[in-house]
Amino acid sequence: MSVRAKFTVQSIERQKHWDRTKGEIQTIKLIAVSDGSEENKAFFAVTPTASISLGTVNEEAAKQFELGESYYVDFTKA
Repeated sequence: MSVRAKFTVQSIERQKHWDRTKGEIQTIKLIAVSDGSEENKAFFAVTPTASISLGTVNEEAAKQFELGESYYVDFTKA
């Protein structure tokens, strides 16, 4: 069984990595959707509060996230 949630990118922070050879550390902060479309309202009804913070040194992965855009997140037992 899996659970699907929908999150919006609230902020993207970039800072220098302490190991300069690794470039930047990027922290992407996401929050549960709360308004807008009927789909968003349905997600909000069952998940009124949630947040995710992703830290990465993988620049290509970080480029996949855009400020203000929404993303589905699927939780599946590992």
